[in-house]
Amino acid sequence: MEGFNFAKSQTASMVKNGAKKAGTPKTSRKILISQPRPESEKSPYFDLERKYQVELVFHPFIKLEGIPAKEFRKQKIDIMHYSAVIFTSRNAIDHFFRTCEEMKVTIGQDTKYFCITEAVALYLQKFILYRKRKVFYGADGTNKSMFDVINKHKENEKFLYVCSENQQDNEIVNWLKSNNCEFQLAFMYRTISNDIKEVIEGAEYDVICFFTPSGVKSLFDNLPSFKQNGTVIGAFGNNTSKAVEDAGLKLEIKVPSPQRPSMVSALDQFLSSTQTKK
Repeated sequence: MEGFNFAKSQTASMVKNGAKKAGTPKTSRKILISQPRPESEKSPYFDLERKYQVELVFHPFIKLEGIPAKEFRKQKIDIMHYSAVIFTSRNAIDHFFRTCEEMKVTIGQDTKYFCITEAVALYLQKFILYRKRKVFYGADGTNKSMFDVINKHKENEKFLYVCSENQQDNEIVNWLKSNNCEFQLAFMYRTISNDIKEVIEGAEYDVICFFTPSGVKSLFDNLPSFKQNGTVIGAFGNNTSKAVEDAGLKLEIKVPSPQRPSMVSALDQFLSSTQTKK
């Protein structure tokens, strides 16, 4: 499977030397993960590197900018009015508690937290005394599994959905509306495109993995004339998958699913299949 090329000289070289025909299977050798490099060397990403002898390149495609308390107040949201908070990322958790600290808001001990995955839920331990009776998460990392949990509590809770002002999950918003949940969007941070030219230009990657719609936007902000040229595209989340397809890219690795709950598991499956075809 061909990797993509950005440099014209490299493209010309491939044509001159006879690049493999499209569709010819090949073990992926270089994968671009559009997130920061994991802090722990025990990350399962590094297990993939060793298992398949591939190179993983980590580089965040977006930067987060916290909305200061002064600006957040313009949304006229009384955080204490809400008995439950919805989190779809660790970033949302960070900015929620940052905003509360800046506004000198004390979160009640009975507040419930509904999270997209167990990993996000466990991150709450950084800020609260973790109790399972007030922290809930979906079984397989999908919105649907989180909805199943919220559905059991929706009658008695008022939900605050913490998200980026330019990246809220419409599927979550639509579900909350259609199921008559009392909720409010709380924009506590925003995403902006990162400079990724140094990682992208002149490089060849077999796979690029996206995790947010803003990451897809960042790619085209940096390289408006980007062409996929056989690169395998992976996307985490329904909104990210939609952004990939709306950008005219072919999506081949879609996460999460019951069989592939994480990007790591999806890459493991993909690399195993390409290795088998070799």
